[in-house]
Amino acid sequence: YTAIVVSVVATGFIGFGVWVHHMFATGLPQLSESFFTAASLMIVIPTGTQFFCWLATIWNGRLQLRLPMLWCFGFFFVFLIGGLSGVMLASVPIDLQVHDTYFVVAHFHYVLIGGALFPMFAGLYFWLPKMIGKMPNEKLGKWHFWLFFLGFNLTFFTLHFLGLRGMPRRVYTYSPDMHWQWLNVIASTGVILMTAGLLVFLANIYVSWQDGKVAGNNPWGDSSLEWDTSSPPPPYNFLHLPTVN
Repeated sequence: YTAIVVSVVATGFIGFGVWVHHMFATGLPQLSESFFTAASLMIVIPTGTQFFCWLATIWNGRLQLRLPMLWCFGFFFVFLIGGLSGVMLASVPIDLQVHDTYFVVAHFHYVLIGGALFPMFAGLYFWLPKMIGKMPNEKLGKWHFWLFFLGFNLTFFTLHFLGLRGMPRRVYTYSPDMHWQWLNVIASTGVILMTAGLLVFLANIYVSWQDGKVAGNNPWGDSSLEWDTSSPPPPYNFLHLPTVN
């Protein structure tokens, strides 16, 4: 607990000193770039500490590989790749080469979607029984996860190679002799898989709501207070205030 709190605070504090890594190609003084390179590399330490805290929490817990946990593991994998490419972009010589290319787009999506969307789906599947009183369909949920996970990596891992081959951001067309087309086709295929995954997710919500297994008060065996009331909770939450020890 102490380690993760300190590392989160440190990440926020050091984060004030990394923003110039978005501007390494604008002609800044070399000394300034050195300081911001150091800060961009240094922020890896508290972020890595958080990773080990998460893994230690899982190691010491009673792991159930249900839908929420599946999305958590997907988050670990995707966010780790985003962090590793972030270390690469913290280096001025590398950043100058790949600046404003699809390599940066790939890094950004691995960090943003990996750090936000995967945990969001984990939270949605975790809280769905409390929200609607029904359990999500595990089979449909796994189809959603694998379609989205494979589609995401097919799209954005491919963009790393497009960036290294020099494809710039914010272009919608390009000359055939650049040899970017087959990589763009692979990336577009990944988008189709992600879209299919999202459609399966919407279908899962509908199926679970209409004909899902009744969740009960505490389907996950959780020990926190919100699972001590009915699913979904009544407007007043608790008729009598519970005693918390």
